[in-house]
Amino acid sequence: MANTFSQIYLQFVFAVKDRQSLVSKNNKEELHKYITALIQNRGVKLLAINCMPDHVHIFVGFKPSLLISDFAKEIKVESNEFINSKNWMRGKFSWQEGYGVFSYSQSHIDSVIKYIQNQEIHHQKRTFKQEYLELLEKFEVPFEEKYLFDFIEK
Repeated sequence: MANTFSQIYLQFVFAVKDRQSLVSKNNKEELHKYITALIQNRGVKLLAINCMPDHVHIFVGFKPSLLISDFAKEIKVESNEFINSKNWMRGKFSWQEGYGVFSYSQSHIDSVIKYIQNQEIHHQKRTFKQEYLELLEKFEVPFEEKYLFDFIEK
């Protein structure tokens, strides 16, 4: 798009269906590479990615010509297909319906990247449910409990 200039930084968060811990450390790097390629193929700049066993954080410099909902859906569908084609687990892998998306200014890029890179440390102190609720509250996103991810209490 000629003469279109933008600065859009988005963090996407989505969970494994039923919040199961299905993304193993053994497959994490390969999954990161695959999702990175999916993102780059859409002309979006990946700033950070971290797949935890039961959820993923993706931080990108986004393009105004893309629909956020289409982007999230395509990344989820295509990574589902990839994971299932690899037979990394018994049964069928699936991301849960829905996602969170949060916007940041340029001044927050470094802190968001560090936050995503340090997910393992972060989750020693708080659960994904706690983290997700904190994000929704921090960004003042209205929500109803019944529409949140299905959380299996551990």
